[in-house]
Amino acid sequence: MLHLRSHTLRMLSATAALSLLSFAAPYGLSGEAMAATPADTLVEGFAIDDIISIDPGEAFELSAAEVTANSYSKLVTLDPSDTSKVIGDLADSWTVSDDGMTYTFKLKPNLKFASGNPITAEDVAFSFERAVKLDKSPAFLLTQFGLKADNVTEKAKASGADTFTFVVDKAYAPSFVLNVLTATVAAVVDKKVVMEHAKSVTPTAEYKFDTDFGNEWMKTGYAGSGPFKVVAWRANEAVVMEANPNYYGEKPKLKRVIYRHMKESSGQRLALENGDIDVARNLEPNDMDSVSKKEGISLTSAPKGTVYYFSLNQKNKNLAKPEVVEAMKYLVDYDAIGATLIKGIGEIHQTFLPKGQLGALSDNPYKLDVAKAKELLAKAGLADGFTVTMDVRNTQPVTGIAESVQQTLAQANIKLEIIPGDGKQTLTKYRARTHDIYIGQWGSDYFDPNSNAETFTVNPDNADTGTTKTLAWRNAWDVPKELSDASKGALLEKDAAKRAATYEDLQRKVLATSPFVIVFQQTEVAGYSSKVKGYKLGPSFDTNFVAPVSKE
Repeated sequence: MLHLRSHTLRMLSATAALSLLSFAAPYGLSGEAMAATPADTLVEGFAIDDIISIDPGEAFELSAAEVTANSYSKLVTLDPSDTSKVIGDLADSWTVSDDGMTYTFKLKPNLKFASGNPITAEDVAFSFERAVKLDKSPAFLLTQFGLKADNVTEKAKASGADTFTFVVDKAYAPSFVLNVLTATVAAVVDKKVVMEHAKSVTPTAEYKFDTDFGNEWMKTGYAGSGPFKVVAWRANEAVVMEANPNYYGEKPKLKRVIYRHMKESSGQRLALENGDIDVARNLEPNDMDSVSKKEGISLTSAPKGTVYYFSLNQKNKNLAKPEVVEAMKYLVDYDAIGATLIKGIGEIHQTFLPKGQLGALSDNPYKLDVAKAKELLAKAGLADGFTVTMDVRNTQPVTGIAESVQQTLAQANIKLEIIPGDGKQTLTKYRARTHDIYIGQWGSDYFDPNSNAETFTVNPDNADTGTTKTLAWRNAWDVPKELSDASKGALLEKDAAKRAATYEDLQRKVLATSPFVIVFQQTEVAGYSSKVKGYKLGPSFDTNFVAPVSKE
């Protein structure tokens, strides 16, 4: 049910507030049955409880990536028709210096933010500076290029009103640099609007400078230039976006897009069948089958660069034992999970690079083998087992997988306590490194194998105060230097075949020794009404574009 509180509405313009009220009235705010969705509005049922912030300098969740992708512009973006290519978004053109160290971007003319403010190279430079100095979870995507708080204003700066210059620390392959700049953290924000909402603060561990760079306001506020503007987000309820009249590109075909938080697959199915929503995003296999037989409803799917995994916090002394790490990989009933829980929405995949990326392996060497696991546990001195917890987002299929793993671990005398929570709760605990085992999903931040290789194999500072907060860091895995060096070295390899070979070798070693148990790769499926035209799922959540969608 979509709830819009009065204080939320006060944040909106009068026009936006009135339009939302007129939309919400027939949609069950009083507990009555909902009506058909308006012709100018796309309503998607979607589990969006993972959203912690819609500030692109902080947002690092899959649902948030989809929201920001449709509401913010970047210098460059993936070509929707060929995601192996990067095309200009705000950038009209760019050049790379002969030494491969300096990237110069020229902006398109007459660009405006949704606020009406002009988009300048200063806004681009500010966006880079802000992301680096906020130092939130996605900041490492930019700091990997040598950007630091004390040098970012020199290395990422406006060299003219319409010219932005970016200096990297090594001669990386240009395709790698450009792909990174398609990530959410590289979104361009309206400096004037952001700083109007900035708060002066006493420097702390959270904000290291005397300003929060508008972060507190930007968690729910909006300062972008994409095809849609976010007019409201209320956690675990809804995200409301309206068409941005100042968007420079082809205007959205719909006036409004609403993501309604709906956790249960069955609830989404019923709402779709009744016409209460236009798109259902989290259908489980049984509901997919039911929907596929309904007249007026279609299914669409796309393989996602998203892997589901569970990880073992190496702060836990039992989970840090190499034999336990290996045993865990033999205590998953991959075949049963593949045949039931993820049927039609994924396939078993045990390596960190998803299929479709350079160097990805399809090796799936692990099978359920309780006897082998018991032998390994005995070697670790844990023949009688132990007790451990797993933090689980209370949505499918992760809950079902967690329950399956709970049963198979019990066969080896390991008692698993499942701790359910919404996406925000489980992610916050995970990022604080206070979990035992975490089960979740990881989607590539950009279309280059380094996106996954880095997060699974690089952890330069394993202290709780470490600033490169990769998945390896979250699980306190002190990655062997050999693996990190190989991952970093692959970035400088110009020969694609040699680079692919490096990633293949790296995946085999990580598969054998890392505290990550990768279970499957997602195929995203959505059910949608026949009234909806042009609806497509992309290979990542930040390529699920809704601007081309229309309704009859």
